[in-house]
Amino acid sequence: MEHIADQIKDYLKIEEVAKQWNISTRRVQALCAAGKIAGAIRLGRDWMIPQDAKRPTDGRTKAGRKEQEDLKNTNLHLPRKTPFLHMTDLYSSSGSVEEAIEKLSGNRNAQMLFAAEIAYSRGDIDEVYDRAKVLLNDNSDLYTTLSAGMLMALCAIWRGDLTMWRRSKVFMAEAPAENDVDRDIITFSITAVDSMLYDVESFPEWFKIGCFEPLHKDSLPAAKVFYAKYLYATAYSVATKQLQMDGLKGLTLMSMLPYSIEPMISQAMADNSVIAEAYLRFTCATIYHHSGNNAQATRHIDRALELALPDKLYGLISEYCRVIGPLIEKRLNMISPEAYGEVKKLSKIYMQGWTKLSSRVFGKNLVTTLSVREREVARMAAFGMQNSEIAEKLHMSLSGVKQAIRIVSEKSGVGRDEFAAIL
Repeated sequence: MEHIADQIKDYLKIEEVAKQWNISTRRVQALCAAGKIAGAIRLGRDWMIPQDAKRPTDGRTKAGRKEQEDLKNTNLHLPRKTPFLHMTDLYSSSGSVEEAIEKLSGNRNAQMLFAAEIAYSRGDIDEVYDRAKVLLNDNSDLYTTLSAGMLMALCAIWRGDLTMWRRSKVFMAEAPAENDVDRDIITFSITAVDSMLYDVESFPEWFKIGCFEPLHKDSLPAAKVFYAKYLYATAYSVATKQLQMDGLKGLTLMSMLPYSIEPMISQAMADNSVIAEAYLRFTCATIYHHSGNNAQATRHIDRALELALPDKLYGLISEYCRVIGPLIEKRLNMISPEAYGEVKKLSKIYMQGWTKLSSRVFGKNLVTTLSVREREVARMAAFGMQNSEIAEKLHMSLSGVKQAIRIVSEKSGVGRDEFAAIL
């Protein structure tokens, strides 16, 4: 009893505070229950209030209404200056996503936005769309508007919806910008969306050389993710002869990229960004696979799955099944048959939506009817590999490769030299 008395000696009872503040005891009790009196503690059925506690402003008065409005406006701003909350240290350890969402409970927009980004990473596209629509209808700040617009664009990819795709980019372009720094993040965000379809031409020149200075430091983990995508898309275009670069041809550039991306992965680990690290590892695995180094590709896939599976980030995994599906599925089936089944379903939806939207955006006749093996053969043929090389890398017979190429040509209506255009 003496110990409790010592703890509460600097506290007042509700009746004492009510008398000091000239309000009813019921009002004081309600303020305590609502958490509006700093330091108030509950002992049994009674509240004890610090002697120096300040009386909360009455929300029914003009001053009180202003205070509440200021608090509301404060809650509109995100805790990080980036449209990629899920790629910051707010989500710093695998398996902690629900805890991270709960920690944002004091900021409505941030919590809704972060939850929507995680829903996307899980492949729950309907939830993403509903949350993004609410955020875009609010008078939100720059970063919230950009992030909600990006989420809407990502939904458009999964649904193959060209109208939604275009509308989302309009939302982003019209985000409230006050200066050149704001306009730089708008440009970057729009082109980051484009990069999801491997359209990297519109990235600003400062970004193409790996300069991220125009961006706030909170956006740097995400910038590295999209820069890796930019490098990969460029190397892919060189390998398939869609882009000419002096002194480079075939998979030469592709085989050099890990020297740039491996350090980015280490930095993502230092930044405590689960999502950024997972994306970078999957991108690096894709590059290693195309370069013929499946041992290193598997190393990154295993670590990316280790990051993604505890929080069931099946949507994120599904994105990469379009390009390295066989490797991912093989490892995933060994680790978790249940997750394997979910990812298989989601990757099929993503593949269909991505192909439909890409075809409409670029006016190409991309093919969705290719099997996993046929797509692998077609991609290697597009890289300029001979049939014997393809057979060796995929552990196929020479006749099997020839048959696959014939089937791809029949399904697509184009010859071997044009395979890059249908993938």
